[in-house]
Amino acid sequence: MADSLDHAPAQANNLPQFLALTIGAIGVVYGDIGTSPLYAFREALRPFGPGGVGRDEVIGLVSLVLWTLTAIVTIKYVLFLLRADNEGEGGTLSLLALLLKKGTKYPVLMFFAGVLGAALFIGDAMITPALSVLSAVEGLKLVAPALHDYVLPISVVIILLLFAVQSRGTGAVSVFFGPITLVWFLVMAAAGVAHIGDDLAILSAFNPLNAIGFLWNAGLIGFIVLGAIFLTVTGAEALYADLGHFGRHSIQAAWFAVVFPALALNYLGQGALVLSHPDAISNPFFLMFPNWALLPMVILATAATIIASQSVITGAFSLIRQAIHLGFLPRFEICYTSETQTGQIYLPLVNTILLTGVLALMLMFGSSEALAPAYGVSITGAMVIDTILAFEFVRRQWGWPALTAIAVLLPLFSLELVFLGANLLKVHHGGYVPILIAGTLITMMWTWRKGVSVLREKTARQDIPLSQFMAMVERKSEHAPVQVPGTAIFLTATPDTTPAVLLHNIKHNHVLHQHNVIMTIKTARVPYVPEKDRYTITKLSDRFSLLELRFGFMDDQNVSRALARCRKEGFRFEIMSTSFYLGRRKLIADPQSGLPQWQDKLFIAMADSAIDPTEYFHLPANRVVELGEQVII
Repeated sequence: MADSLDHAPAQANNLPQFLALTIGAIGVVYGDIGTSPLYAFREALRPFGPGGVGRDEVIGLVSLVLWTLTAIVTIKYVLFLLRADNEGEGGTLSLLALLLKKGTKYPVLMFFAGVLGAALFIGDAMITPALSVLSAVEGLKLVAPALHDYVLPISVVIILLLFAVQSRGTGAVSVFFGPITLVWFLVMAAAGVAHIGDDLAILSAFNPLNAIGFLWNAGLIGFIVLGAIFLTVTGAEALYADLGHFGRHSIQAAWFAVVFPALALNYLGQGALVLSHPDAISNPFFLMFPNWALLPMVILATAATIIASQSVITGAFSLIRQAIHLGFLPRFEICYTSETQTGQIYLPLVNTILLTGVLALMLMFGSSEALAPAYGVSITGAMVIDTILAFEFVRRQWGWPALTAIAVLLPLFSLELVFLGANLLKVHHGGYVPILIAGTLITMMWTWRKGVSVLREKTARQDIPLSQFMAMVERKSEHAPVQVPGTAIFLTATPDTTPAVLLHNIKHNHVLHQHNVIMTIKTARVPYVPEKDRYTITKLSDRFSLLELRFGFMDDQNVSRALARCRKEGFRFEIMSTSFYLGRRKLIADPQSGLPQWQDKLFIAMADSAIDPTEYFHLPANRVVELGEQVII
């Protein structure tokens, strides 16, 4: 399973496969950053007001855009971070897992940094669909001003349909993502080329001195504008997160061959248009097109924003699955929407939460102009976190000296801190939204980890070492449990101690099976575990065996499938005479326990929302026996 092509990081073995991966990367990886021209340059111009922006400011802004794309996306992500992978997988939690596995001097700091980065990404997954779809549909106001009042309802309907189809999977429609987005980039590039001639002075934006001069002369307003400039690199995090799906070379080829040139040409065209027609400041993207092309462009832009939204939703599903497998969140229901591609998943609860958040943002802010200030905080925060984790990565994994790592990463870190500071100025204008979302998710992850630790500590006081238990039950006496035929498999997180469900079975049923398997499931800090390393069986006695199953944090934790492989390798048991014993705990809050009362209640609510282990681990439902107990925490 895990060593199949569906599980392994994407690699191109021939030219057609490489081209297919590259086109796929254009649709999935660059869908978000590809929709930034819809609103980013418009938002950068907005602080100057109508008629308040001069030629030098326009050229300086476009220069800032071009060099921000170069420094943040090209240098940091495309050329550097794509090489910092965890066995071919990228993303904040993947990098965190690698650092925790390798060992770090600052495990607590790295943990909170990784969790914060993941939380900010979830905030991005809520804001991106709301902002992107609104900005695309708002083009209708230029086609027919009378449609102004219908922009929000149409956007809401699109979002509802988008989230409604998540349960069906994206396999069928994802084939079209790349080609549609490729057309989108080509059209943007053509529009830019068509307008650069409006004022060739815009070409001086390639000179970085214009960007520096703008910031030097603009003062406070220049610092404020930086928050909007950063909207041009929204979606750069997807470069890293989707590394395992498309491979480094395909993502790099898509950027240099299509995406970067198209974005640069379009921003140059928007700048030239504003230089020659200052009234175009209201919506420079759509005003690049003639009246007859406006409606087709609105339709194409809407398709592009739907694809961009789909990309971040899929990314959120993948990230939450990683968080669950790494023990940061309780087990939520995970549905696999493809029989061959395990990366295509659907999490009903997460889908509902994301939909609720997106609709709330759209109804609260009403327009892309009002929502845009909320966007930059989550992106800049996530990028700062990536740089912090990358600093530790190059030292631990690549063996760089601290001074070398500082020399390479400090300029990027300083630049991102400036952008973060500029975005934090917009907290009262909506920037509080991603902060609230991230704060909520961090609180949940922290509560879950802390609650699990307290629960483990409390139950450990009653634990009986497995070796001691085996000696007790195998001792011949009149109180020995009755032996019954068949195999019993007991799931436990601590294989050295006797599972509580085994003790309860003897206490209440007074029986012990002929063959008893103590099974524990481990999640490795690598994306995938090869099938040959999936399990280890240790015979403890004639009646007891220890079975350890190992999965990567990107693997489907399908126990039934793993057990079938065990049988093929010689672990003999008949599934129809095997019972799986699970313990079910009823948690009761105790104000005097190790958690504050509010955290007690939150932990219990999260535990209650978790999916049944039978479904999560794909156990044969008709062979599962559950025995419950009450635990005060």
